[in-house]
Amino acid sequence: MFWCDIGVNFTDKRLDLEPVLSRSIASNVNQIIITGTSLEISQQAIELTTLHPKHLYATTGVHPHHASEFNQDTYSHLKQLANNPQVVAIGECGLDFNRNFSTPTDQTYAFEQQLNLACELKLPVFLHERDAFDSQITLLQKYKNDLVGGVAHCFTGNKEQMAEYLALGFYIGITGWACDLKRGIDLREALQHLPLERLLLETDAPYLRPKGLANNRKVDKGNNEPAYLPFIAEKVAELMKVELREVNTANMRNTQTLFNITPLGTLNGI
Repeated sequence: MFWCDIGVNFTDKRLDLEPVLSRSIASNVNQIIITGTSLEISQQAIELTTLHPKHLYATTGVHPHHASEFNQDTYSHLKQLANNPQVVAIGECGLDFNRNFSTPTDQTYAFEQQLNLACELKLPVFLHERDAFDSQITLLQKYKNDLVGGVAHCFTGNKEQMAEYLALGFYIGITGWACDLKRGIDLREALQHLPLERLLLETDAPYLRPKGLANNRKVDKGNNEPAYLPFIAEKVAELMKVELREVNTANMRNTQTLFNITPLGTLNGI
């Protein structure tokens, strides 16, 4: 079974591309989407994809933490980056009213601009949301008729929130948060109501190392890695009460449908 990890922060210095990718491929996670969170990071993500174009793809966008950096030129710069064939989505974009590193006003402006760009380019959106669910859904409803789809990246909400994303036609990105017996209670319950045809899997590496994963600090230095996606998939299968192969089939089919990524049939795709 081969897998695609739809969210990896490979531009983070904690992840050394070659050994981490090698371990990922050895674990049958042979396709990865690198997350773009600013103009600079998005450019770096695209540059990394050129090293292994059959294995690596990228998103390009401005995270709400960086929304204050969004100006009149940002839209055109993002558009230029998004025209790269390795770019499969606009984002990470959305609203984060938890820390407010950028003001809610700046966040709303940057998010709406990126929704417009996604509509213009007919690319899906890669969504972030924290403590801003109602405002985020309101904006998404405004653009729903022109958006080609998207994913609620690193979803940690409850079944009611999940239902609203599903009603808009979005996919749900599940991380190792589902392995957390304390913090992941709402998500674990929501997973029992998630249709397989809307499931996507991600690690959000190097963050969100799954609870219950064996210690391997000599190799991974305590970081999360895309190689651990199958571990998450096993937990998801248990919670959804389906066979692991069903989760695998859904993950790859949905990845292809949303991001237009054709699954690799072998490990020797380089």
